[in-house]
Formats: sequence, C-alpha cells, structure tokens
Amino acid sequence: MRPRLPLTNRTPRLATGLAAAVLLPVAGCTSADPPPDPGTDADLDAYLAQDLDWGGCEDTATNAADAELFANPALECASVEVPLDYDEPDGEKANIALLRLPATGEAEGSLLVNPGGPGGSGTNLIASTLPLWQAGPVAERFDIVGFDPRGIGSSTPALDCYTDEEYDAGDVPQLGAVYDVTSAEQAAEFAERCVDGSGGVANLVNAGSVNVVRDMDIMRAVLGDDRLTYLGYSYGSELGAMYAATYPEKVRAVVLDGAVAPHLTAREFRLSQFAGFQARFDDLAALCAESPDCVLGTDPTAVNDRLHEIVRPLIETPLTADGRAVSVWDVYAGISVGLYSEAMWPDVIAALTALEAGRADEMLALRDAFYARHADGAYGLDLDTNIAVRCMDWPRLTPEEQTALAHELGEAAPMFDLDVFTAGNFHSECEAWPAPPTRDEPWLGDVEGLPETLVVSVTGDPATPHEGGIAMADALGGSLLTVDGKQHGAYLLGGSECVDEVVNAYLLDLESPPTDARCSL
Repeated sequence: MRPRLPLTNRTPRLATGLAAAVLLPVAGCTSADPPPDPGTDADLDAYLAQDLDWGGCEDTATNAADAELFANPALECASVEVPLDYDEPDGEKANIALLRLPATGEAEGSLLVNPGGPGGSGTNLIASTLPLWQAGPVAERFDIVGFDPRGIGSSTPALDCYTDEEYDAGDVPQLGAVYDVTSAEQAAEFAERCVDGSGGVANLVNAGSVNVVRDMDIMRAVLGDDRLTYLGYSYGSELGAMYAATYPEKVRAVVLDGAVAPHLTAREFRLSQFAGFQARFDDLAALCAESPDCVLGTDPTAVNDRLHEIVRPLIETPLTADGRAVSVWDVYAGISVGLYSEAMWPDVIAALTALEAGRADEMLALRDAFYARHADGAYGLDLDTNIAVRCMDWPRLTPEEQTALAHELGEAAPMFDLDVFTAGNFHSECEAWPAPPTRDEPWLGDVEGLPETLVVSVTGDPATPHEGGIAMADALGGSLLTVDGKQHGAYLLGGSECVDEVVNAYLLDLESPPTDARCSL
C-alpha cells in the first residue's frame, strides 16, 4: 500500500487527515528505554552536510490524485537521506520525501510541517492546502516544507502489511474500541505479514517516533536552518515536543496544534479520547433532536441505545454500496470522522438516516473520508505505518489488560459499547512485534532551556481534549492559545482570522500571545 493523505478544503478535511492520530489504538503499560542521547550523533556529519536536489514533484506523487496536485509549478520536491538505524549510521539508508513552497520573498528559513497520524503525509498537506499558504504572510518569509515520515508516501522503505484492496474488503484487523485481534496466533500472523511486506524486521522496527525526531534534525540541518521552525498538528505535536525536549538549543519556534497530552499514559490518553468523542456525539444528537423526525430520537438519555439499534444488524449482515460491503466497523469510522468537526455533524445525521433506511452509500463516503480513500481505491492514510509507529512507541498490554481496556472504553463512550467492540477476549495488535518499544510513558520528560513555544488547543476538541493542550503548554513552559469551538485543530484550516493572526505573529516574529489569550471558531 502506497497511500497518501488528501486535505483539500478547510476544517472537515483537516479532521479527516488527523483521524488516525486518535482512533487507532494504544498499547500497554510496561516501561521502555528512554530516547537516545542526541550526543551520539557524532557519526552523522555526512548526513548533516548533504545537499538537497530540489526539482519537480512528478516522482514524489504515489497516486493519481497527488500527481495532479504535485504538478503545480509553484512546488518543488527533494529527498533527504537518513540512517535506517541510528545505532548503525554507516548501514542501510532511509529516504525522507520533502515538498516545499519556496518563500515569495527573501527566505529567512524553513517552516517544517507535519499533519499528524502517524500515517499522514506532509507533502500532500502542503500541496493540497497551497492556496491557503499562498494567501498568508508566513509563505512570504519562509519556505513551507512538508515531509513524509519514514514509511509514508514516497519515503522509503515502505511499510506494508495489507493492500488497499484488502482494506476495501475488510480483510484486515478491524478497529472498534480496540483492534479485533482475539488470539496470539492472529497477532503473530499480523506481525509476520508486516515484516514480510516491509522488506524485513529492520525496516519495520525503525519506524518509531524516536527515529522520526532524529530525522527531523537532519532535515533542519540540510534545509540550512541553525534552529528549527516547526508546525505540528495532532500526533505531529508529539514529534514537535519530543524534538524540543531532545534538541532544545536547536529550537527557534514550535507550534503544536491539537496537542496530545504529554502527561498521560497511552491507556489514559485513549480513555480521554473516547470520553471526548462521546461528548461530541452527545452534542450531535442534541442537534439532531431539534428535528422531530431525528433518526436518533429526541430523548438525549436514549441516543446510545438508538444508535446501537440502527447499527447492530450490520454486525451479522453488512450492507453494500458501490459494490462494497459496509460493516459495523466502517459505520463507526464514518461516524467518528464526522465528530472531528461540528460542520460535519449534518453529514453524519444524514448518513445514519439513510443507513436506517437500508442505504449505506453516504456512510461509506464518510468511512472513505476517514481513511482518505481516493476514488481510484488508493488510500491516503497509511494505516500500516500508523500501527508500526505505535507498536514502537507505546508499551504493550497483556491480553488481560487489552480485554479490560476494551471494556473501559465502552464505559467511557457508551456509543461504542457493542459486544463486538468491548466484550470477549482481545490481544494487542503489537503482541508479536519483533522488537520492544523505544519510548517510555509518559512520553515527554523534563524540558529545560527551551525558547517560547505555542500550543493551540480547541475547547471542544474530541480527539486531543483541551486538558491535554493545557498540560502540553505547561510541560514546555510555553504559551497557550485557547480556541472556543468543537473540532480537531485550528490554525490555517479552521477559518479563524483570530487564530491565524496569533500563530502568524509567533511564527514570523516570535511574538507570543498574552496570558489567557482566546479565539473562537
């Protein structure tokens, strides 16, 4: 699978692209070794000194939709070489794809951008939001550079466990509350497929966030920046915070939008997310109840039971649309993507209404939006890389802990509390992964000597709840911009001049907002 993330319009599409950051599962509760000391980078001189060969982007696109986007003559592409394994810098190499919009004026540096995931494509993000960048002031003074972390897009090595056709058919691990992996044999088969499809163990187990952060420092150097200027959405906030903690002396400006809570364990974060999604579903149901013929009914205490009544028949008998089966897992993916933005709530209501009438086409369209699936069947969100990264990031749950987590998630979000999602026995999808995790939890340690950073956090964000943004700003000793609204992510794609002006002032001139700064969407 060589997918990519299409983000075209404003908030709903941003929400689509960030979905994998929050709806793919957490692992467990054992300790891991801390990230490597950046002082071990003495053998990286050749990587840090390499010259980038900027040119056309025709070879960077991996599907037809991106080929059209990347053909824009305003864009340039290159790739940067990094060690596959930082413990063996003279060994195998990985290549990271870059796409940039050159500054329209004299460039003062580069703004490195990550859209989240894990599994999101930064090259696609910049190409598909190009008019928004061109209309703003940051692109006058900075090159805007999106990158595809290892395993994503045209970065190599590719990480593949299943084909796009297998994802279409549902012949993959399915995600409800946790993945529907119910035996050690299933977990072993999954790991074996990923090893085989990714060209070997080394390719697969070097995909974790610790290595991505070290890749970012090589990118900073070869882009010609003494200090990093960075924008990260959702999971991209983890990368930015980890970079700041690892290389504080190399930070110029870091914006973390939709910040992940740094003080929570993976299990705690997952529970906070599900509570956030339940809160937004309750809001959606209240909106629906304003109509007397609401598909979810007009009793706010009964909306979860009503939802279960609508979707339960699909557990045994999926519907079909466009020649494809639409399962209960597909339905929940479709509902979930609609919860990322208040603007999409009417689409979810319409899709549920059609679903009750036996039509699944609208829900299938939402499901495809969640996975950023193109009309030609290519997936824009790299689900295999998502799992590979998280298997190397998060400590792993035992079967007993995974089973208990599924039940706890159903309690935190009763909309998900179907037996197929929360009952029975579950194993971690990472149980048989061929190497232990490389990150500890909580994943952000003490940060010292860091310049002012900026966290942007939406009060009604279902995916990275506002409390996490507050905690991130506190952990980094930086500024917090609170944004009143109900969606995931805000800067540039949220349609708020207030948010954009605050972030632009910080990125351009390092002007931090005042304490208690607030905007709305």
